[in-house]
Amino acid sequence: MKTLIQHIRTKNQYVLSIVSVSIVSLLFLFTREYLDYNVIGYLLLVLVSLLAIFLDIYAVLLAAVLSALAMDFLFIKPYYTLHIETAKDGLLLFLFFIIAMINAVLTFKVRKANQLAHAKEAKLQTMKLYNTLLDSLSHELRTPISTIMGAIGILQEKPKQLSEENSTKLLSEMEKASLRLNHQVENLLNMSRLETGYIQPKMDWCDLKELVYKVLNDLKEELVNHRIIVKIPDYLPLFKLDYGLTEQIVYNLIYNASQYTPQGALIEIGVDYIPDVNFEYEEGKVMTCKITISDDGNGFPEDEIHKVFDKFYRLQHSKTGGTGLGLSIVKGFVEAQNGEVSLENKEDESGAIFTVAFPAVVMQTNSIHNDE
Repeated sequence: MKTLIQHIRTKNQYVLSIVSVSIVSLLFLFTREYLDYNVIGYLLLVLVSLLAIFLDIYAVLLAAVLSALAMDFLFIKPYYTLHIETAKDGLLLFLFFIIAMINAVLTFKVRKANQLAHAKEAKLQTMKLYNTLLDSLSHELRTPISTIMGAIGILQEKPKQLSEENSTKLLSEMEKASLRLNHQVENLLNMSRLETGYIQPKMDWCDLKELVYKVLNDLKEELVNHRIIVKIPDYLPLFKLDYGLTEQIVYNLIYNASQYTPQGALIEIGVDYIPDVNFEYEEGKVMTCKITISDDGNGFPEDEIHKVFDKFYRLQHSKTGGTGLGLSIVKGFVEAQNGEVSLENKEDESGAIFTVAFPAVVMQTNSIHNDE
């Protein structure tokens, strides 16, 4: 099957060479009384160079041969014959053919050299990313797995020697390790879905207040040493969003804040909405849903802010651990819902603010009445 596809592709290139030279030659045929055939020769050389940028070598060589034949047959007197009357015209045609062939080969080789250079650079970058990922995974996955295996070993070997309090602590450690392991696996799976373009948002009515508190409850162990403030209006409409994607967005942003701010730092979560006059749907008005996650930690280096959403990127001098996937997944999930995510340091340089905003249809719940 692969051989057949390559055969069809090669055949199409030959057809393109023949058609291109034919069209250009016919166009110049009507101007040969006004243009010197030397000029036409230069223009045909330009055509061969352009084809060499896109086509394989044999198709380009075919174009060079056809250009030389077209020069002789259509533009060098006597017309419509391959006969050449003067040595000057013969030398000119010979040089044209040689230059066309050399031009075709050199242009093709330059293109191939550039492709090989880009492929080598891409391969090196890929290897760098894989090494970064493997180094991170060796820590991020090994630690919770070791915790779980160690706790299971103790529970199996010394079940009667453990007090109820120690057993409870071991089970709690196993639960935390399992959640951490699950978070990393979820990030890897989500990145795979983003890479393959598999993300297809399933829009439904979401209560963002309930979603935020659910995420905070899921992260209660990570947030135990942080101060949390939630700023959500008493009345908040329902937004038509993908609940799972939005939950993961909020989860990753709060988790990131919990991991990269000092103990005792303040993490503030806000949800608000702004009317969007550019959109109107039959099922409801569209408003810009705005979610902010801010902290009073150390903020981000200004020269690295534009890189934080890149896949596998980790800040310089950051603590060990982490795969550098959390924020890139946030960006992918936000953009999947036609939104935008941004990061900026606070003006007083005492922390950072992540802002997520996307247009979403809203349901005004205060307009729903009970008919009883």
